[in-house]
Amino acid sequence: MLQLSLILLMIGLGLYGLATSRHLIKSIVFLNVLEAAVILFFLRLFYVPEGAVPIIPSMGGKPVDPLPQALMITTIVIGASVTALALMMSIKIYHQYGTLDWKLLLEKEDNQ
Repeated sequence: MLQLSLILLMIGLGLYGLATSRHLIKSIVFLNVLEAAVILFFLRLFYVPEGAVPIIPSMGGKPVDPLPQALMITTIVIGASVTALALMMSIKIYHQYGTLDWKLLLEKEDNQ
């Protein structure tokens, strides 16, 4: 129950940070927090206590479903790629506009 509470706290923190942050880098960090919380939620949801590897039936125990684990590994790789791309784009934005503040970026974009 404590794990689920912490996961929900992380989801709330990520959503709050995305909604209130005006800085581009902070938004990327809060997006990563939200991504980690979703991954932890799904791993917690599909966790099988004393589960066995499905390839080796002689290990005993209830076999676990490998699909959620494979999807979460894929999610981690995609999340890292999206984060790298977002950070690279934020560097380009900073060099072009001189700021990473969302409000100032929108004002500068409207003025051009």
